[in-house]
Amino acid sequence: MKIDAHHHFWNPSRGDYGWMESEGAKPLRHPIGPVDFRQHLEDCAIDRTVLVQAAPTLYETEYLLGLADATPTVAKVVGWIDFENRDDFKHLERLKNHPKFSGVRPMIQDLADKNWMHRADVQWAYEALIDLDLTFDALGFPLHLENFLKLFERYPNMRTVIDHGMKPKIRENEFEIWAKAMKHIAENTSVHCKLSGLATEANPNWTVETLAPYVRHIIDSFGASRVMWGSDWPVLNLNGNYQIWHDTAQSLVRDDERDQIFGHTAEKFYRIT
Repeated sequence: MKIDAHHHFWNPSRGDYGWMESEGAKPLRHPIGPVDFRQHLEDCAIDRTVLVQAAPTLYETEYLLGLADATPTVAKVVGWIDFENRDDFKHLERLKNHPKFSGVRPMIQDLADKNWMHRADVQWAYEALIDLDLTFDALGFPLHLENFLKLFERYPNMRTVIDHGMKPKIRENEFEIWAKAMKHIAENTSVHCKLSGLATEANPNWTVETLAPYVRHIIDSFGASRVMWGSDWPVLNLNGNYQIWHDTAQSLVRDDERDQIFGHTAEKFYRIT
């Protein structure tokens, strides 16, 4: 089973995608759904996918689950609940019963307070994810790496995956600090990592050679059994396309790593059957 472990669908007219107001996101301000995605899956022989939230609302989680119910290729949905509202525990309990609901992703990269994840009033949510055996997608920037390490160490039993390799600053060639922190996380926690989103962090006209040090560092640090490939489509379209990123990743993955990174890791982590 070949899996795309990270992509999005959305409809901007729903009105809860605040990040789309930026000028850079203008090309993405139109409905994106399963019909638009189908050809990419066929061209790259993708069997199943993980659909990830792109708006910080419970309403979007319900919307994505509805799309997943009508789309056989969507195996799991990573949604959102309000970590600042303890009453949302009831929604986690309810959503857990949906066969395609996997867990949640707070949009930490968009929060002004880089220490937000350690606030006392949000700790209940991590504990609930562990108790309910749900997943946590960690979305942030390199400036969050130290705080995420502390979080991962505090909750070692939380089923956690880092999104987009924690978005290294590829345009600025800031490799060393990111690489050291990621290796430390890999060696001292059981956290997984998504091989996704890297093209978006590079300059236009990036090449295989541009991304190679970052791709290989993620794989060599975490090991193929803890790395999963994702497209981050359609955000990917801002600085690349599906086929090029898929082929680039394929060229940088060794033969003995391919089945894990393009399928087995996501299958096991997200419990895809």
